[in-house]
Amino acid sequence: MTTDRFLGLLDGLHARGQLSLFAIDEAHCVSQWGHDFRPEYRQLAVLHERYAGVPRIALTATADGLTRADIVQGLRLEQARQFVSSFDRPNIRYRIEEKKEPLTQLMRFIDREHLGDSGVVYCQSRRRVEELAQALCDAGLTALPYHAGLPPEVRQANQDRFLREDGIVMVATIAFGMGIDKPDVRFVAHVDMPKNIEGYYQETGRAGRDGLHADAWMAYGLQDVVNQRRMIDESPAGEEFKAVMRGKLDALLALAEATDCRRVRLLAYFGEESEPCGNCDNCLNPPAVWDGTDAARKLLSTIYRVHEASGLTFGTGHIMDILRGKATDKVQQFGHEKLSTFGLGAQYSEAQLRGVLRQLLAAGAVGLHRVTTEGGHSFDTLALTEGSRPVLRGEQSVLLREATAAAGPKKPRRASAPPVAAANLGQDAQVRFINLKAWRAEVAREHNLPAYVIFHDATLAAIAERNPATLEDLQGISGMGAKKLEAYGAEVLRVCGAGAAAG
Repeated sequence: MTTDRFLGLLDGLHARGQLSLFAIDEAHCVSQWGHDFRPEYRQLAVLHERYAGVPRIALTATADGLTRADIVQGLRLEQARQFVSSFDRPNIRYRIEEKKEPLTQLMRFIDREHLGDSGVVYCQSRRRVEELAQALCDAGLTALPYHAGLPPEVRQANQDRFLREDGIVMVATIAFGMGIDKPDVRFVAHVDMPKNIEGYYQETGRAGRDGLHADAWMAYGLQDVVNQRRMIDESPAGEEFKAVMRGKLDALLALAEATDCRRVRLLAYFGEESEPCGNCDNCLNPPAVWDGTDAARKLLSTIYRVHEASGLTFGTGHIMDILRGKATDKVQQFGHEKLSTFGLGAQYSEAQLRGVLRQLLAAGAVGLHRVTTEGGHSFDTLALTEGSRPVLRGEQSVLLREATAAAGPKKPRRASAPPVAAANLGQDAQVRFINLKAWRAEVAREHNLPAYVIFHDATLAAIAERNPATLEDLQGISGMGAKKLEAYGAEVLRVCGAGAAAG
């Protein structure tokens, strides 16, 4: 962007009076506090210095107050006015559950509610992307992988298929996203916890851009918190940066562990007040809450006594085995069955203790230390921190939601259920809607266009409901302008008539 060649091109345009505005999209990339910081964006400050008379505008959909302040400073926009619109996406239902068997949980979510829909599944690693995409294909879904390690031609081909075809599930890292504007993405799923709320909000915001109902589903677990915390602690960044990143991770974990309205918490993060939405998982099915303070104190005491007894630190599994009174070979090898806390937490399940540890890690009441064995294997161990003291003293409570990832009763497959745009249509109208979607897919393939460029699902649903018999009947339907009426009107009538004849 700021190469000599490109700046030379801008100089020429400026000399001819042809530079009227600089629009800087995805401006959160300017900020070191943003979720997708790109150092080269900082170089855009040269626009202010080199073309002082040309107006500039910075645009982003995901920036908290700290990030917005950094954008202003990084782009030299101190005198600029700020326009902050609502962050609310009321058509998206936010759902978060504890991770147990992520593939099984994801398949259950898609199978019950989004079979045949277009969706995006986000993973943290390239390897996980490819494994999950293959697993979804093996289960009968049409799934494609996308990450920066794939050949460019493969990435482009997969992206084109996702944009042009219905029912594609794109399994991707965060490399997939910017510039994607497919309006009928019905779900965005995270099988790994993102780094912060900004990233989560932007990625979930790729669902339901047509204004129809969509789902944002996420599974998170203790290992996600461990991994994210370790990446922060081991980064070469300064302590100020690490502290801010820990705070952002804490905010995301608070959203995941919340027992009140998800949307209220999400919007509050961006400085927007709201009322309970009545549409997120917590509003629809308020979770049970339990007091994990006693379990937290016993966990911290066990970590302390293990280190005091052997001078060593141990991982999560070993600490929980001691507290739950499991005399494993490793526990007996180090004599940890003799500790005063052995079996002291036998009443707590492993899931409960993992929930407690998630909160302690996120709150900084437990620290992580990476240990490398002589054989070159590395693993994380637990240690007390200054933040442990108020919990051990009983000055800080630990309240948690009950586990929500249990399988529950099997619901019927949604294969025969109407698509979201046709959910309120009568039976005959649903048949017309399905026929119209099939016709739209043929036209899209013939002209090598995304299906939504022909008509959005909402437009097809409106046509199906009206059951037009003449071109005049099509007038006034949202999305059916004069040009599309001329181009497709006769075919739309033919498809609706054929559906009526078949019925």
